[in-house]
Amino acid sequence: MILTDTDVIIEFLKGTEKTKKSLEQIGLKNIAISSVTIMELYYGAFDKKELQKIKKNLLSFTIFKIDEKTSDIAIELIEKYSKSHNLEIPDSLIASIAIRNDIELFTYNIKDFKYIKELKLYGKK
Repeated sequence: MILTDTDVIIEFLKGTEKTKKSLEQIGLKNIAISSVTIMELYYGAFDKKELQKIKKNLLSFTIFKIDEKTSDIAIELIEKYSKSHNLEIPDSLIASIAIRNDIELFTYNIKDFKYIKELKLYGKK
């Protein structure tokens, strides 16, 4: 299972060939998204028609939600990295979901996450 960041899902929804191929290589049944990513996508939808399209496209993905342990990890990450690396709350929650579930995070925004030692980034060994 691979957790995908919001930026990857946006590229997938736009039909970007590189992203489609990457997700197909992983296997769509092995792709997960966080409830935070769903919130970010819904928030960024242009209108209700686009919102419905997004909802329909997300049905095939496993969804990881925020639980108490995930919240605790996110709080620790904010304490550690918000001042030194400008870690924002949504990114801390997405990273904490990956850490909590011991899965890799697939993101194109490597700079937003590379300093989190506890986090495994997909494709970065």
